[in-house]
Order: sequence, then C-alpha cells, then structure tokens
Amino acid sequence: MHGAWVVGARGAYDMNSVEPLADALREAAEKSPKVVLDASGITFADSALLSLLILTHQATDFRVAAPTRQVLRLLQLTGVDGLLKVRATVDEAAAA
Repeated sequence: MHGAWVVGARGAYDMNSVEPLADALREAAEKSPKVVLDASGITFADSALLSLLILTHQATDFRVAAPTRQVLRLLQLTGVDGLLKVRATVDEAAAA
C-alpha cells in the first residue's frame, strides 16, 4: 500500500508481550523503506511499546496509524506524538 509495509498490532503490549511485535517491525524495517503500524487493535500499551516505537522510528521511515485512545494518550503524555508521524488511518499513514 503506497510502498509501505503495514504491520497490524492487536492486544496488550508490555515487556512480557512486545517481542513478537518488535520482531515484525524489525523485519518490516529491513525490507521496506516505509513502515506503518496499524495501532487500531492495541488495548493496552506501556513504556515497552513506547520504546519500541521510538526505536523503529530511528530505524526507518515510520508511521503510527489509527492509534486507540489509550495509545494516543501515552504518546501525548510522553511528548512522543511530536516525534512520530501519527495519522488517523492506515491509508493516510501509508500515503504520507
């Protein structure tokens, strides 16, 4: 989609559960110049996910699409929303 590799995230992410998503984002960053995280299915996120998002941003042209209210709040509270490219939809993120 628009030359972007889209990774979908579903469920809760903390230090005990973030590794499969980290692997998927790492693979996407190695194989595509543009990576989009579809965050619409994330039900819980803490600093482990936040750290992963920052690391992915440093590795590739990275966008976060359709973040849930909880994820958006985490990004806003930490100021990371100003660092990451956050878009309302996957299509917007991929096209940007």
